[in-house]
Amino acid sequence: MDTGMVRQKLNRDFRIDCLRGLAILSVLVLHFHLAYNLLKSPLGWLLPGPYLSNLVRNGNYGVTVFFVISGYLITSTSVRRFGVLGNVSPQTFYSFRFARIFPCLLLALAIITGLALAGVEIFRDNAGVPLWMADLSVLTFWHNVMMAKFGYFNYCLNVFWSLSVEEVFYLSFPLICVALRRTRWIALVWVAAVIAGPIYRGMNSHDEIRFLYGDLACFDAIAIGCLTALLVRRARVSEVNRNLLQGAALAGMTWIYVRAGIDSSPVWGISAMAFGASVFLFAEGAHRTGTETALSTPHRALLPIGWLGSHSYELYLFHIVLLAGLRSLLSPKVMQANAKPQWLVFFLLVSAAVAWAIARYYSEPLNVALRARLSERRIESVSF
Repeated sequence: MDTGMVRQKLNRDFRIDCLRGLAILSVLVLHFHLAYNLLKSPLGWLLPGPYLSNLVRNGNYGVTVFFVISGYLITSTSVRRFGVLGNVSPQTFYSFRFARIFPCLLLALAIITGLALAGVEIFRDNAGVPLWMADLSVLTFWHNVMMAKFGYFNYCLNVFWSLSVEEVFYLSFPLICVALRRTRWIALVWVAAVIAGPIYRGMNSHDEIRFLYGDLACFDAIAIGCLTALLVRRARVSEVNRNLLQGAALAGMTWIYVRAGIDSSPVWGISAMAFGASVFLFAEGAHRTGTETALSTPHRALLPIGWLGSHSYELYLFHIVLLAGLRSLLSPKVMQANAKPQWLVFFLLVSAAVAWAIARYYSEPLNVALRARLSERRIESVSF
């Protein structure tokens, strides 16, 4: 394995990966439920109806957690890399985002588009939207805007709405840093996003697509992660307090997740979930020994969850392709209720295997190679 890949793996924080693993698991369960209705399965015997319904339907809360983690990690990495936010280099920032995001995204789009052109019905658009335009909206990060106009028009591509939200936020990230320079002014922009989020969701609570997938409906979660990364730099938390804070955060997030459907609390439910994730990350980042962050020691029982978190991007992009393929081969009308839990496990295992293969042989090597090449070009340009 490339030394850069080894270093990247060693620097991962296991508890953050576990939080991210729970988030991607909730998304996968949601999408399988939407395809095969887990409420009509033996799982219904394990939990009372409302709790099982919320457990399998609230996967969009997992996306909220992703946004918070993303904002936290991007801001933390930028501060480590550039010293202060005012020194962020847009060229370096965009280059590194490109190296991580686009190789996998282009592969996923190529597979989906190829199957659509081959005539596989589930991969085709069903609202009169040209396939080339749908692909372009994903690549240029306004797919969620198209969804607001056309609804759920493409089974596979619609999942990429969250990537559009995230990358629009990060297109502005270095520009705001360079323009405002001082951390306090940059932070005020993020505070404004935190305030605007629930207001926007309140104004659009009648429209599921807008209050769940709109840019302003989601920017507050990313901004909360960014602000958390700034607060962590001034804080110190002991081992005991870290565990207490993270336990309380997970308990609160679990309660929000199972108590009611996300659509029954469109304004403050997402804010509360984002705040819970923020507390978890704050406790993790503020727990230090000396000047270095104390990376968590993996607990064997949690290794599968942490592994899911470390492969969450590949799982996010490709699980829906596998699920679409499964739906094409095994219609929801044909799948027997008693078999649904087994098929869910099968779907999760195959998704994990595909994610591992893509990460191991495609996305991670390309990410390392592209970043190394971009770094060489940057050094050459400075020398010149």
